[in-house]
Amino acid sequence: MSLSPADQVELFDALKSDAKRFGEALARTAYARGLAVTKKEDGTTKPIPVTATPVVIDAAELARRQALASRISSATLKLSRWVLSGERAGLVLDGLSPLERELAKATFARLSTLVTTRVDFFVGRAVSALEVNATIPAMQGYSDIAALTFLEEVGRAWGATDAQIAQWKRQHGSNAQALWEALLAGYQQVRPGKTPRTVALLCRRNDAQLTEQRYLRERFREQGVDADVVFPDELSGDDAVRANGKAYDLVYRHLFVRRLEEADLRGADYVKRLLAEPNGTRAVVLNPPASQVEVKAVFALLSEAAEDAALAKAAGLTADELDAIARAVPWTRHFRGEALLKRVAADPDRYVLKRSWDYGGRAVFVGRTRREPGFAERVKAAYGEALDWNETCARAVVDPVGGGFVVQEVVETKPEPHLLCSGANLVPAELFVDFSAYASVGLDAQPAWGGVCRGSLSHIVNIVGGGGVLPLITSEIAQALLAARRAWVK
Repeated sequence: MSLSPADQVELFDALKSDAKRFGEALARTAYARGLAVTKKEDGTTKPIPVTATPVVIDAAELARRQALASRISSATLKLSRWVLSGERAGLVLDGLSPLERELAKATFARLSTLVTTRVDFFVGRAVSALEVNATIPAMQGYSDIAALTFLEEVGRAWGATDAQIAQWKRQHGSNAQALWEALLAGYQQVRPGKTPRTVALLCRRNDAQLTEQRYLRERFREQGVDADVVFPDELSGDDAVRANGKAYDLVYRHLFVRRLEEADLRGADYVKRLLAEPNGTRAVVLNPPASQVEVKAVFALLSEAAEDAALAKAAGLTADELDAIARAVPWTRHFRGEALLKRVAADPDRYVLKRSWDYGGRAVFVGRTRREPGFAERVKAAYGEALDWNETCARAVVDPVGGGFVVQEVVETKPEPHLLCSGANLVPAELFVDFSAYASVGLDAQPAWGGVCRGSLSHIVNIVGGGGVLPLITSEIAQALLAARRAWVK
């Protein structure tokens, strides 16, 4: 059931008008449930804003985007394996840290399952994939908190019964539930017929997304499993993975491999050994190390494979995967060579530069924002001085850090009007909104994954670096919400 344009206008106008009734409760409850960023320095938390206005999508379109994410993720895993097994391995390895490089070389050939990935899209004239997240593709919990709290608080404000709200929440589904189902399926690949009794959610102390890990812990406990959030310095055990006197069957890794090289991370040596051994020796670790899959130079190979039949065949890409690439992957290339430099420097409004292996949007240079303060700040952080677009391109094309840069054709997208709820404040804002779809690779069946949407005042959308989460709901649920509101105002 699609929401007509007139109904969507009516719904959004009603939400903006009535947000004073539910906005503060929406922000407060979402924060209490874990929609927050944790500060590394002292462990205090900062709420992540949530919008009173959702992203509405037809269920069929949500399923189509999830299928795109699944095929793009599987193709990326294949291409990472292909490149590491051949003469172009440096394309990936040169960007990795020493430990990431060591683990990639030792484990890539046996890496066939990724229980959870996340493909980030921009939606303009088409749905365009920007990158694949395979290391710690987070926000399953954040997405649930935003959407389910939105349904509760708006539903109550508009007179919906508890039974109605419960029905909407069942219809919506849960990415945390899908994550659990994926972890269970991945575990049973390693230990057939077994079910994990104990689960460790492994992350750093004061990890930025610690509150989300705690939310997931509670959802896993609802499945009847004994789940805990644990930190590297708590781990020990030669025959099993132990923490605080308990042995764990399954370790859900929410920890970048390169963090294990930080001098102040206690317990890193134990985790290094755990990740290097065959999966399941002491505990089943999901996802195992996968930095090579997320490197953007591999994403550039997706784009290249759409035009290079020999590459596609060598990597073993299927017709379905190539179709997904053709439909959703924008033109992307490893940024090297004089000819490409001239082409990109001459047409800044058309291109985006991204460091091949980095995260958080720190080294992303959008040509059309070259006159904005944010562009200058990122360039100065990368190179220590202010540079114009031509100078930035000249530095990036020879920059070896993180494997250099990729260049991607910009995806046309426009900011959308939304209403941010931050504490008691309701702030109208024009937000750039992305759409991320979850997927699994190597499982017999896809769990019932959904998606998550983030909004930012900047072209570069990142939660930890600022921005908010938008509730993502289907048209069917939006129509039910609108019907409740119409009944309430009569």
